[in-house]
Amino acid sequence: MSNTHPLKVLNYCPKCGSSDFKASGERSLKCNSCGFHYFINSAAAVAALVTNEKGQLMLVTRGVEPNYGKLDLPGGFIDPLESAEQAVARELSEELGLEVKSMKYLGSAPNEYVFSEFTVFTLDMAFEVKAESLENLKPMDDILGYRFYSEAELDYDDIPAPSIKQFVKHFFEKIRQSKNPVI
Repeated sequence: MSNTHPLKVLNYCPKCGSSDFKASGERSLKCNSCGFHYFINSAAAVAALVTNEKGQLMLVTRGVEPNYGKLDLPGGFIDPLESAEQAVARELSEELGLEVKSMKYLGSAPNEYVFSEFTVFTLDMAFEVKAESLENLKPMDDILGYRFYSEAELDYDDIPAPSIKQFVKHFFEKIRQSKNPVI
């Protein structure tokens, strides 16, 4: 268990402020003063797989920690009371000015996101996205830039998030399989 794990970081009850806030199993803490029980659950996040006319995949360069300057898929956390689909559209608009024409859910993967020396466990959901247009995109919000990559141009070590790396590898694997179908 890392030093950023919530069981090691959370020392006070968020309800009453008591320091008698102790681990209660492997994924929860309980306050012995007021009885508040806090469960360590996964936060929901989305990732968009956007391609250009050549079939290259868009990756963005992170402009914030963690992993500043590293590659990522566009996306982010789902806001409270927002659907995953709404989050994809909002994040692409905020980060690139991209408007979504259509999207298709591809799958999910767990991830561990360390922010401000605190581990946030996430469930990242990947969506294939067709854009209204790829013209006049502008890196904004928490990204420095974007680029479309073929697999040959990509160094997977530049993608630190395991879930994102998994989505990207699966994307290029599907392309390889479609070019070399098994008979």
